[in-house]
Amino acid sequence: MYIWIDNKSGAPIYDQIYTQIKNQIISGQLAPDEMLPSIRNLAKDLRISVITTKRAYEELEKEGFIYTVAAKGCFVAPKNMELLREEYLKRMESHLQEAIALAAACGLQEKDVADLLHTLYE
Repeated sequence: MYIWIDNKSGAPIYDQIYTQIKNQIISGQLAPDEMLPSIRNLAKDLRISVITTKRAYEELEKEGFIYTVAAKGCFVAPKNMELLREEYLKRMESHLQEAIALAAACGLQEKDVADLLHTLYE
């Protein structure tokens, strides 16, 4: 598992950890039931507070991306494909709404946007 902290980013460190682990789970880089680094080891490796790492893990567990086994550690939860699909659809809608607003500001028509999307797909 690879996590990179950007100190220049405006995002809180716990959120950067949460987002990167979540994305690695969604993409399949982290397999279901794979053990995650302990909260203390991850904090040590990233040179951050244990509290920060704990908060990221708590958010992941609350969202159903990981689960904790007492005295064993944290593990990647089996994927709920419908939940993941809804998450991606929500993110896509947000990005597409932003793209449509930008297109309107440039005076582009729906066909122009569709052509651009088609080109990007290729």
